[in-house]
Amino acid sequence: MNETKLLPVPEGLAGERVDAGVAKLMGLSRTVVAEMANDGLIQMNGKVVGKSDRLAPGAFLEVSLPKPKNQLEIIPVEVEGFKIVYQDADIVVIDKPAGVAAHPSVGWDGPTVPGALLALGIQISTSGAPERQGIVQRLDVGTSGLMTLAKSEIAYSRLKQAFRDRAVHKIYHAVIQGHPDPLAGTFDAPIARHPKAEFKFTVSNDGKHSVTHYKTLEAFPAASLVEVNLETGRTHQIRVHFSAFRHPLVGDSMYGADPKLAAKLGLDRQWLHALRLSFEHPTSGEQVSFESSYPAELQHALNLLRS
Repeated sequence: MNETKLLPVPEGLAGERVDAGVAKLMGLSRTVVAEMANDGLIQMNGKVVGKSDRLAPGAFLEVSLPKPKNQLEIIPVEVEGFKIVYQDADIVVIDKPAGVAAHPSVGWDGPTVPGALLALGIQISTSGAPERQGIVQRLDVGTSGLMTLAKSEIAYSRLKQAFRDRAVHKIYHAVIQGHPDPLAGTFDAPIARHPKAEFKFTVSNDGKHSVTHYKTLEAFPAASLVEVNLETGRTHQIRVHFSAFRHPLVGDSMYGADPKLAAKLGLDRQWLHALRLSFEHPTSGEQVSFESSYPAELQHALNLLRS
């Protein structure tokens, strides 16, 4: 039997096509969701829906997941816009475009970071679960920017420890709705899985300790560009914290962003970019730093806000 999930339609996804909305909600690829809809595996309020039907506000989805394969494969795929920022015998630092998953997972048939590296002939460490070998940090599918992977076993163990010890300095830029008050500050609020939506997270007293520092760089009539310094690294941390304080990331429909503003700016994902990364090299001990430019779609949205 297929595994079935019961999920409420978040406010920000109401009105979206079933294939696009469910893909965002569950972290699956749109192609897989479309196939699931064609196979009658998606119901809304008890009725089977097609891939091009629209998600209704306040509705409940019943999604039957396809049976997972015995092993998640890493498939070599060339990815447009995928860049190698730095590599040596121990580490590789990449600039990840949006639409690329950090590693293979059930229901995701799009490109992955290990697959893109394999297509370039770059082998990463064999430490970790088979589908997550060499992965010491993750970025959401819809987030672009810098990500580090381990190529050697010693680099893997030392980098994993560095991330646990919060010795890796990570700076993100985000565009949020509205203007935060104060213009610079800290969110210190624990994060847990959402009680009603399995693929979402929320601020909750019984969650894990989570700290996000931010400062406003630029303010526009309806939004602000902020710089974010993560002290902890929880799943969806930046997205959850800003949403909980009523300033969701522009384009982040899962966490309550205004879909009209996203459409006006030509965004189909959250405006979030991993801009700078610095840490002690796992074997040389030297401090290394890397920086990434905004991708074209984020720069375009920013130009529209500025004009």
